[in-house]
Amino acid sequence: MTDAPPSGSFLDAPRIRVAPPGPNSRRLLDAQKRLETEAVVYSRHFPIAIAEARGSTIEDVDGNRYIDWVAGVSVLNLGHRHPRLEAALAAQSRKVWHALEVPTEARIEFLETLRGMLPGRLRDHARVLFTVTGGDAVETAVNVAEFVTRRHGVIAFSGAYHGVHGGAANLTSGRRYHETTAFHGAQVVRVPFPNPYRPVLGDGSTAATIRYLESLLADPYSGVDEVAAVLVEPILGEGGYVVPPDDFLPALREFCDRHGLLLIVDEIQTGLGRTGRLWCVEHTGVSPDILCIAKTIGGGIPLSMIAYRDDLGRELPAGFHLGTYRANPLALAVGTEVLRMLRDEPILDRVRQRGATLLREFRDIAERHSAIGDVRGKGFMIGLEFVSDPVHRTPWGDRAREMRRQLLHTGVLMHTCGPYDQVLRFMAPLVIEEPLLARGLGLFEQALTVLEGQPAAPAAVRHAPAHPGPEPAAFPGIAPPVHTPHPPPPPGRHLP
Repeated sequence: MTDAPPSGSFLDAPRIRVAPPGPNSRRLLDAQKRLETEAVVYSRHFPIAIAEARGSTIEDVDGNRYIDWVAGVSVLNLGHRHPRLEAALAAQSRKVWHALEVPTEARIEFLETLRGMLPGRLRDHARVLFTVTGGDAVETAVNVAEFVTRRHGVIAFSGAYHGVHGGAANLTSGRRYHETTAFHGAQVVRVPFPNPYRPVLGDGSTAATIRYLESLLADPYSGVDEVAAVLVEPILGEGGYVVPPDDFLPALREFCDRHGLLLIVDEIQTGLGRTGRLWCVEHTGVSPDILCIAKTIGGGIPLSMIAYRDDLGRELPAGFHLGTYRANPLALAVGTEVLRMLRDEPILDRVRQRGATLLREFRDIAERHSAIGDVRGKGFMIGLEFVSDPVHRTPWGDRAREMRRQLLHTGVLMHTCGPYDQVLRFMAPLVIEEPLLARGLGLFEQALTVLEGQPAAPAAVRHAPAHPGPEPAAFPGIAPPVHTPHPPPPPGRHLP
């Protein structure tokens, strides 16, 4: 197995000198609470204040050191402050920091490097449109699809997370995000994502999903008037790290081709090595028409874009998309180095090999602990779903959140996702050192054992969806939910 490249981690992590949050962290957390909006979320999940971050580790202001299995929610696939990325940033910082859309050497170098590394038909045959955020990239991709097809409407999936601002909030499936946006203009056709562990359409197979899609377009009374594109994550991110059947993306590609629809693939969380391939679609050989890129591409500096086929037919007018901060030269210089590292170093080989071993190791742990109902993933994108009843597969968000807190106190950072916050996700930097992986696995199982010695939360306080009637028969094997006066918080956003 290929060793992890050097990334400069604190190799003595985890090291807990004072129970978090320590006094210095509490001081800064109190200041944040006083000065910032109450809408801040992550410091509630991880109540520490960071002094320094290196590689796959973080040190807080009280001297505690943590193994980082969050990586900025897959923003830091190459870890914190990788030496090669630091060098690229330092070199560019001595040249130009901001240039609008006026070309610089950094801009053209990035574009040429990216164009040669895109998946499928996009490689060397794509145009790039820079955007501001990941959500902006998705919204822009839909705008491009509707503009070039001269049709409106997009098919998106349950469990999808495509951003929470502007029109992107409507493409995301969580109800809570719809409640906090003033923009409700997008025409979205929502379709169940094929989930082998929790099937909704029939047996959860690809064939069942495609039959449903075909019926929506064929039936004049389906309520679907016209559609421009299909928008999909190759693996659900915030929706629970759900891996669809292997034939799903190829079948979706064929469906789009039959009906003249554009396939938009959101690789913001799955891309740039996270699943062991540069792009997740490369596992199945699927070629998108439009690709959404963000997160790791800037190495921690905001950078996002879409790449679309250069033969879509209708040229975009000048000013089709604007944004003062798009394609910042500092981020572009770092982005070029990110791409070169993923191209030239044996990182992807290691992620595929070590990721397969990790999946087996997590499944072995699940065999010993019934609170884990399912383990799934590709590469370093692994989800562990917690259930309070293994037979009925009742989602257990409380236990996943308790695990997050317990792990924090032992020195491992791990975050939740899923509609009930019931999935813990492994998304460590791709360059994490082997000793840190081994220690993290040991502490993960130790936390499970500690919590097994505590009484489970009463069923009445477990989070379940508010539903006006009996549980739909379309959810076989899932016990009816406990009705609560308020709907549950969104994935990964529950307050402790």
